[in-house]
Parts: sequence; C-alpha cells; structure tokens
Amino acid sequence: MSGTQPTRRQMIAATAGLAGLSAGAVDDASQTKRGSQRLSLDQLRKWEALRYGMFIHYGMSTYTGDELDKGKVPPTTYAPDRLDVDQWISVARDAGMKYAVLTTKHVAGHCLWPTKHTSYSVVHSTDKTDVVEKFVQACEKRGVLAGFYYCSWDNHNRFGSRTPSDPHTAWCAGNCDFLAMEKQTSTRPDAPLPSYTTSLYQEFQTKQITELLTQYGPIAEVWIDIPGVLGRGYRSYLYDKIAELQPNTVLMMNSGISNGANYNIDYAWPSDLIAIERRLPPGTGHEKWRQIEGQEYYIPGEVCDPIGKNWFYVPGDEPRPGAVLADIFNSCRKGGVNLLLDVPPDTHGVIPDNHVQALLRLQKAVGT
Repeated sequence: MSGTQPTRRQMIAATAGLAGLSAGAVDDASQTKRGSQRLSLDQLRKWEALRYGMFIHYGMSTYTGDELDKGKVPPTTYAPDRLDVDQWISVARDAGMKYAVLTTKHVAGHCLWPTKHTSYSVVHSTDKTDVVEKFVQACEKRGVLAGFYYCSWDNHNRFGSRTPSDPHTAWCAGNCDFLAMEKQTSTRPDAPLPSYTTSLYQEFQTKQITELLTQYGPIAEVWIDIPGVLGRGYRSYLYDKIAELQPNTVLMMNSGISNGANYNIDYAWPSDLIAIERRLPPGTGHEKWRQIEGQEYYIPGEVCDPIGKNWFYVPGDEPRPGAVLADIFNSCRKGGVNLLLDVPPDTHGVIPDNHVQALLRLQKAVGT
C-alpha cells in the first residue's frame, strides 16, 4: 500500500467515522430495525467493513515463554533489544489489515505503558519505551486503526482477588461456573452475579482503563479478556465507563473459546461484539441479531486466532500453512465476521521474517 499518509486529523475522523455519518446506502432492514445496542447499525457496519486486523500479543510472556505467566518475575525480565513498533504496523498495513489490537496488559500484569497505578510496567523494565504510545503513533502514521486489549485476570496486581494463583491448573476460558463460586462484595450493590475479583482490583482496572482511554486519543476497539472474573455488576459499570470515555469505540468482552453460536451472557455481557476464539463461525454464518434478556441486539462477530500455534512468540512456532490461513480468512468472509489474526513480535521486539512472509503470501492469495 502506498500513497500519501493520513494526517492525525484524518485518522481521528476515520475513527470517529465508526460512529459518524453513513458512507453509503443503508439497507431496508436497518431502516425498520434499530435494535437495543448502544451503537447504531451504521457504526457497527463501519466496524465490520474493516474486516481484517492484526492482534499483537506482546509483553512479559514474550520473555518468560509462559502465555499465562504468574506475574512473579522482575520487571527487568521484559527486555527487547531492537524494539520496532513501526515495523509491526508497517507489516499490518502491507498485509491489508485495517486495524490492530495491542495487548496493553496480559495475565502477567506487566503494563506496556507508564501507568501510575503499579510499578510492574515498562517504567521499571530494561526497555522503558511507552509501547502503547508508539503503537498509536505508528497506527496514525500508516492509516491503521488502533485498538487496546486489556486482561482482567491479573496474576501480579491481585488486590486480594480470588483468581487462581496458577492458571495452568485452574484455567477455564469462559467455561467456569461463576455462579458456584464464593460470593463477595461487588462495586455495584445491584450486581446479580458474584464477582471473582475484589472491589480494590476493580477500582485498579477502572483507573488503568481510564489512563488508556484518556491519554492516547481515539481508540477504535477495546478488547477486554476474561471478563467473567469481574462479575456482572462491575462488568456493566465498566462497559458504561468505557462508553463514556470513548463513545465511538467498539467494545469486546471476550466470551472465550467458541464458534459464537452459544453466547454466555453470564461471562461476557454486555458487549458490542461476540468473540469467536480459535474457532470459525458456523457454516450457516454468524447470527448477528440476538435476543438477550428480552431485548434484540445487533452483535457482529470477530474471529481471533494466532498465525501459528501460540498467541505469544515461541521459538520454532512456525506460521500455519498458507492454505490453512487462506481457509480461515475465507471462512470469516463467508461467515460475515471480522478476522483478528494474531502475529506476535519476538524477544527482539520485531515481527519475525517468517511471519511477515506468511502474511504477504496470504495477502496475495486472498486479495486483502
């Protein structure tokens, strides 16, 4: 992709366009059917029109080799020696991707920005770069919309939360029976479900989300992982808070490994999107109109899947064969869902060349 790069003002307008005026004709169905969702059909269809994005899993787990890291290693363990965030987004643009979502904080609890609410961040790491800032700047420069991932399961900043200390033995990925867990006080007195995190942790998450959504400009998508640990009351509060801070953003509460057909509202509602993690949509396509608690909502789907076997970089983890990646891409198009393909940077802080070449071959094969 070549040509004049968009200005910051143009990028802000593009992001706001997810909530702005229609870019084309609206079909008959949308003229008679609005739905109960926060965002309009036009806003959501603009997001759907992006179609293809890059998931970027990068952080402490890149250096420990443990996807579900326990958050106990010193912050200096995070130590890129050739960090090149511009390269990540250049690769995304050249591969035909229209948006990118960065893991600002994963299970380890290490933060890729200089947060004021924990010392477990880049501030005390070997490389002190504000990766979130560099990421947003690179996206603006290259015409790629920026999105933030934030994990609610935090093994370092626990604040007394009852999240398992060893996720390898207690991992549930959306299939936990949260109703059976011991109840505890939520930040919302009307919470219909027990939370799995303390009110102190929830306050911490609110403060960090507020930092992310007030310091870096317009964000196209906010991706909250493992939202079931928050409890329904706080999750609803968080949804409203994010909408207040960034009214134009599209919000994902990840519902876990699923093809999207059966949506677990106890784990991931409210949400603007339905996650289809490591799966493909049903052969009949993604069902966008859903009845939830007596109301009808238009909820697009997003497949998220790694280019290889792992979300984070693992030495020797090769990209899947081109035919497999093309099948994933085409199945998403046929099923009417976006594809967020994870392409993890390595320990140097760059996307490995074998991943780059796999993306370019895919772009040529499917015509992104």
